[in-house]
Amino acid sequence: MSRQMTPPDVAIGIASTGIYFPPGIETAAQLADKTGIPADVITEKFGLVQKHVSDSSIHASDMAVEAGRAAIRGMDPLDIDVVIYFGSPHKDYLVWSSAPKIQHELGAKNAYAFEMMNVSSCFPIALKVAKDMLIADSGVENILLVGGCKESQIIDYENPRSRFMFNFADGGAAALVKRGTGNRILGSSFLTDGSFHNDVKVPAGGSALPASLVTVRDRLHYIDVTDPADMKERLDPVSVPNFITVVKQAVQNSGYRVEDIDLLLPLHTKKSMFHQLLDGLGLNEDQAVYLDHHGHMSALDPCIGLHFAKEQGKLRKGGLVVTVSAGTGYTWAATVIQWEGD
Repeated sequence: MSRQMTPPDVAIGIASTGIYFPPGIETAAQLADKTGIPADVITEKFGLVQKHVSDSSIHASDMAVEAGRAAIRGMDPLDIDVVIYFGSPHKDYLVWSSAPKIQHELGAKNAYAFEMMNVSSCFPIALKVAKDMLIADSGVENILLVGGCKESQIIDYENPRSRFMFNFADGGAAALVKRGTGNRILGSSFLTDGSFHNDVKVPAGGSALPASLVTVRDRLHYIDVTDPADMKERLDPVSVPNFITVVKQAVQNSGYRVEDIDLLLPLHTKKSMFHQLLDGLGLNEDQAVYLDHHGHMSALDPCIGLHFAKEQGKLRKGGLVVTVSAGTGYTWAATVIQWEGD
C-alpha cells in the first residue's frame, strides 16, 4: 500500500526535550591539578567553570535513556515510531548500536531504532533528518532524537596535543519531534571540508590500528590531534566564517534574515570563539546559551542549550532560534527553529 506524501507546509516541530547529567562534577580547580593549566585560564579562556563526568557504572547509552525518559514523560512510549541515536560515537562498546537498547529501555516497542553519527555536528543534522522523515512518510508521527556522551573518558590530560578538548564532558539529551506541533523546524545548512578528515581521531582500536599491548602502552586509545600547529593554521581562518555561513544560510533557507535571530544555541567552545561568533552575527551574550557549567558533550550541546533556554525563559513566542555546531572532520551545521510555546 502506498503512503501519501505529507505536504511540506505541515507543522513539524519539537514537542519536548529532556536532559540528564551524571552526579560527578569536575571543577576548574580540579582540572588545573590534572593539566597544570591555571584554574583562571580554564575558567576565562576555556570558558569552563565545571563539567559533569560519569563514573564506571554509567555509560553513554544509560545517559541517553535517562534523557529520553525525561523527554517523553507523560507520553505512551508505544506511540513513538522511530528512535534515532545522534550522540557520541564513543559508546559502551566499540562495534555496537545503542539505539536498540534505548528503544528497549524506554518501552518504545513499536519504534524502529537506528543511529546516525557525525560527531559534534549531529544535532542540527538530526533535526533535518527527523523533519524530512515526517514529511516523506505519513505513517510516522513521533520521532525521538536521543544521545549520550561519555567523552571525558577519552581525554588524555597528559597529552598537550589534545588541550583544546579538555572541556569534553558527559551527559544525555533528547528531543521529541512530531507532526502537528509548534516549535517548528525550519531551514538548515551544512558545510563539510573533508581536508580535515585525518586531524582528530582516536588512533587505535579500528581496522587501521587494531588494539594491542603496544597501543595500550603508548596511550593510543585516547583522542588525539595529529599535528595541532598544522591544523590550527588551516582551521583558524575558516572555522568562525564557516559557522557564520551555515547560520546565515539556514536562516535564509527559513525565509528570514540574520537580524531576525532571537537566540543562538551553539556547541561549547572557548570563550574567544564564542564571542567571535556572536560578533559576526550581531548578537549579544543574552541571545545565546553558553554551557560554562557543563562543557562540551559531542553533538548534545545545542539540544541541551534548547532545554536550558526554555527553563531560563529565553524563548519567546514566534522567536527564531538557531542550533549550530561543528564536528571534526570537519562539518559545520545549523538548523532553525521557530519557537511557538510549550
